[in-house]
Amino acid sequence: MRIRSISTATAGVAALALALTACGGGDGGADADGGDGGTITIGVKYDQPGLGLEEGGDKPVGLDVDVATYVAKELGYDEDRIEWTEAASANRETFLQQGTVDMIVATYSITDERKELVDFAGPYYVAQQDILVQDGDDSVGSAEDLAGKKLCSASGSRSAHTITDTMEIDAELRETQNYSECLQLLTDGQIDAITTDDTILAGYAAQQPGKFQLVGQDIQEERYGIGLPKGSTERCEAVNEAIAKMYEDGSAEKFLDANFGEANFDYDKEQPEFEGCA
Repeated sequence: MRIRSISTATAGVAALALALTACGGGDGGADADGGDGGTITIGVKYDQPGLGLEEGGDKPVGLDVDVATYVAKELGYDEDRIEWTEAASANRETFLQQGTVDMIVATYSITDERKELVDFAGPYYVAQQDILVQDGDDSVGSAEDLAGKKLCSASGSRSAHTITDTMEIDAELRETQNYSECLQLLTDGQIDAITTDDTILAGYAAQQPGKFQLVGQDIQEERYGIGLPKGSTERCEAVNEAIAKMYEDGSAEKFLDANFGEANFDYDKEQPEFEGCA
């Protein structure tokens, strides 16, 4: 796949970066360009291999962490001025609304419903909703095959409801706090399948080769945005310039290769079309 050539001028991103103002859980001293020595607080997942995983190091690792680190740098915040906070699917809007974090980079799909509560820059990647089953299970070859089966997804995610509500497939829904719990239930045979983004499922499958398989269904696009507090139009524009630069200078491809190169997963290296910040 190819990287789209972005003609958008990227110079001056930091200058355009308005404050991720004092809403974060750090010292709240973030000014327009990070020049006051303050920190920026970023919410990411801590349990998603390949995207955001906390393994006891000095920071989580994964694609979302790499993207967040790059964007923060363009906004004027070096890595040592980033404070990381775990953001689960269920608390992302609350964290932004209450000022617990300055931004969220956590497989956060842009939806009209969420736009009523928060702002989004990006998307920085477009995933596809897929299904994960135990390796060798040929009883699920499509979403329709989930009828009558036990299906797991994390609380706060809309993926399972796309199956049961939008597609009106009569699956027995099981919600957990996170996808690690879903994976354990699948391992134990207490559920039949997990549904969420192919990036997330590929990361888990890669951790235990030969135990799980993606069904390979493009059920729905999941456009990963960077969540910002409502009313952050200028900040959103600055973040979008940073994302464009990330693709233009090859950093996006490097991040994707580093985090998914070993997984059996055909990830997309082309920059998505932005939604617009207005």
